[in-house]
Amino acid sequence: MCIRPLCWIPMEQTVESPYKLLVSCPYGLSPSQLSVIFDESYDRIPHPDIDLEKSISEVWDSRVQQNGSLFNGKKFRYGGYVMHGEGGSNQQSHMCLHLGLTDYRTFVGTNLNPLWYKFLFPSEDDAIQCQHTASPLGNGAVVETSDKKLLVLQRSYNVGEFPGHFVFPGGHPEPQDAGLESHQCRNDSKDSELINEKVSQEMFDSIIREVVEEIGVPAVSLCDPLFIGVSRRQLNVRPAAFFFIKCSLESKEIQQLYSSAQDGFESTQLYTVSMVDLENMVSNMPGCHQGGFALYRLMVDTLKST
Repeated sequence: MCIRPLCWIPMEQTVESPYKLLVSCPYGLSPSQLSVIFDESYDRIPHPDIDLEKSISEVWDSRVQQNGSLFNGKKFRYGGYVMHGEGGSNQQSHMCLHLGLTDYRTFVGTNLNPLWYKFLFPSEDDAIQCQHTASPLGNGAVVETSDKKLLVLQRSYNVGEFPGHFVFPGGHPEPQDAGLESHQCRNDSKDSELINEKVSQEMFDSIIREVVEEIGVPAVSLCDPLFIGVSRRQLNVRPAAFFFIKCSLESKEIQQLYSSAQDGFESTQLYTVSMVDLENMVSNMPGCHQGGFALYRLMVDTLKST
């Protein structure tokens, strides 16, 4: 039985901000400070409303009919986090992300469902509130050039979500790139530790991969990413992990490389902008990317104050 109050209203009608910061790490966390627990306990829980569950297949089938190139790939599902130690400079801080497994079909059928808000459970706890949604964890990178500019893409008008909007380069960490297609049987704790380490490494490898493929810069020009938090757009509760990355190249060099980027078809233009310019563009970003900018600004303000 689903206990749902009569006053439960779609979130876009009850909130002012287009995003919610689920995790904020203003000093940035290195790979050694971020771990992952990948477990089926963080998978999506089916909704008790049978008709609502059936709508997942209906929405997916409708989308496939419109676009036969859609592929139902596996994705990591965001299931919360635990933070250990929040000392002065965060050098002693450590965060553990909780990730389950989902797929693109379930994302389309829950988060992108016209009735997405009906999948939400009334709770102040984000993990409980979104327990019935796919909530695949996306990623994004705030990349700073050697001449102190930030990289922003304008999405193509042929993409499925937010065509024409400004975004940071990004995509998703991929289960298959971590050697995972399912929750594998674990014979002992060593198997579990190895899987968690692979997933944690994929969090950092994937954002480098996305920047290289979408911008065209060589991987050697990018410094190690720093994890700065997780933002969730309020519209259809889509979460994304954000990173800060320094690039050793100047804006002009990057603009030249962008013309031959592997995934350049996903965007129509690359902008190299100041933080002030970006503040004027941020309202035309999806909510989760607006949250990514908020996380970056928190990082900048925190470092200024130390």
